[in-house]
Amino acid sequence: MTIDESSLDEARRLVGAAQRIVVLTGAGISTDSGIPDFRGPQGLWTKDPAAEKASNIHNWLSDPDLRRKAWRSRVAALERPAPQPNAGHRALVDLERSGRLDLIVTQNVDGLHVEAGTDRSRLVEIHGTSREAICLDCRAQGPIDDVLARVRAGEDDPKCRACGGLLKSATISFGQGLVEADLERALAAAQTADLLLAVGSTLSVYPIASM
Repeated sequence: MTIDESSLDEARRLVGAAQRIVVLTGAGISTDSGIPDFRGPQGLWTKDPAAEKASNIHNWLSDPDLRRKAWRSRVAALERPAPQPNAGHRALVDLERSGRLDLIVTQNVDGLHVEAGTDRSRLVEIHGTSREAICLDCRAQGPIDDVLARVRAGEDDPKCRACGGLLKSATISFGQGLVEADLERALAAAQTADLLLAVGSTLSVYPIASM
């Protein structure tokens, strides 16, 4: 994809003139970190429809085999080098340091904005985070690495140690509602911004695409 110089100049003008900027990021900002997007030609769900099935809360609740495969897949991923923030993430940190960034709303669950240095107070992870695990019954939450260590030790479908409930990553799956306070904050920020940047998002997942 090529962008003509006049379009780049206009983008620079808009960013340079804005004093209250809100950014919505999607999977595309993390592809340069080696994390595939979901629906692109080489997307995770395009190449592996079963992975999309695991992203539906109803399937997660009803299919123990799916949960076992998903946990094993997460453990296997630990053997690969961990993705690192890329120039896109770092550019948004620079924008924050300029004092003009109001909020980043990310559809991503990879935690790379925080790792790049984004202030958590300026970030809404609207779909949660894959770096934590949560009990679907008592809502106890903690580092997912602790759960993955149990899987590696032989637990194929680990349960909450506090109440025995089902565990999953602390991400918002299809069929689950967003955190209302996060959604309200995101929409309010969009209404008061003088510039909204959509970075790496197909704008196809609602309600957050309504920003």
